[in-house]
Amino acid sequence: MTSTTPGASSTTEAPEKNAGAFVPVQTRSERPRSTNVGDFAPVTGRELDWKLSPVEKLRPLIDGDLDGSAYDIVVTGDGGSAEFVAATAAKRGLAGLPEDRLVANAWSQTDQVLQVTLSGDTPTTLRVDRLGVGSAARAAHTIIHAEEGSHTTLIFSSAGDALLGEAVEIIVDRGASLEMVSIQEWNAGSIHYAAHFATVAQDARLVHTVASIDGDVVVVNPSCRLEGQGATGEMYGVYFADETQHLEHRVFAHHVGPNTVSRVTYKGALHGKGARTVWIGDVLIGPDAVGTDSYEQNRNLVLSDGTRADSIPNLEIQTGDIQGAGHASATGRFDDMHLFYLMSRGVPEIQARRLVVQGFLIEVLQKITDETVREHLMDRVINKLRATEEEA
Repeated sequence: MTSTTPGASSTTEAPEKNAGAFVPVQTRSERPRSTNVGDFAPVTGRELDWKLSPVEKLRPLIDGDLDGSAYDIVVTGDGGSAEFVAATAAKRGLAGLPEDRLVANAWSQTDQVLQVTLSGDTPTTLRVDRLGVGSAARAAHTIIHAEEGSHTTLIFSSAGDALLGEAVEIIVDRGASLEMVSIQEWNAGSIHYAAHFATVAQDARLVHTVASIDGDVVVVNPSCRLEGQGATGEMYGVYFADETQHLEHRVFAHHVGPNTVSRVTYKGALHGKGARTVWIGDVLIGPDAVGTDSYEQNRNLVLSDGTRADSIPNLEIQTGDIQGAGHASATGRFDDMHLFYLMSRGVPEIQARRLVVQGFLIEVLQKITDETVREHLMDRVINKLRATEEEA
């Protein structure tokens, strides 16, 4: 196997061969990583990593020409800065490398990188809004650097039209604390595929929350590498798919250093024939990650017939000296007993249904410390619920 350190100018990690025969990738830790599109096999949709995804809708991003120029952003708040720099001048690959052909294609065609730097030891909030990148096929790359000792909440919000493939790198230095909220509220018909790579240093903490609400196809795949001793990574997600949507999240928590902690909770609702969600959660506890404390879970609430929710948790442990590790997954229909309980106490049926769904999703939404963002996302969920009520 050829291996290189993330950040090298030319980087490839290939699966091993056995007696001259190709050995299929069995676990997340074995996946190849490269910035070169040619190092990945053509995508047919039959591959393990692609069989649950709408490959033909993603095809322009997998194999097509992409516009990697800068786009319009609106930056508000303090505690940091955001600016575009030439890709040749940006230090890319420090947090991770592409693990699939689509992200490698976007990586190689990005000309301008959005560089977000977070600093200062006083808790601050910075918001970056992109209000549409257009309907033409695009590539993007964002580097988020939380400097040592900083304490920042970063709201990264996307809306408007999109046909976008991108990589997002998140670097959390020693002793820093970063809460990042990634919001996807794209227009109908938009397609967005993003890989988020995070690395967390000693005694640092990352809270990463994904809210996928709107868009035709939205795929956000966060991975968090807990490098330093005492590093903490919390990854949360909330999503609501209707009959026009495919919402997909593949989460990876990689424990490298000792005494690291990870928590993963993703919760989603589905309504309408054809609504589709995919969640795959991988946890890798490395051989030096003694004292690891890890838990991941996914919950899906089905509100109507004709939906499909795939939920696959995986756990790989390479050391026996850990505090604990576990995972859970469940998909269930709307609980009529909860509805009956509320209605028996005088709550109208429509309001009762909203309360049940809100109560189901609030576990994730309450992790967002910014009250304005939290209330906005709950309003968006309520609006989608109202749409389902009008169809009923």
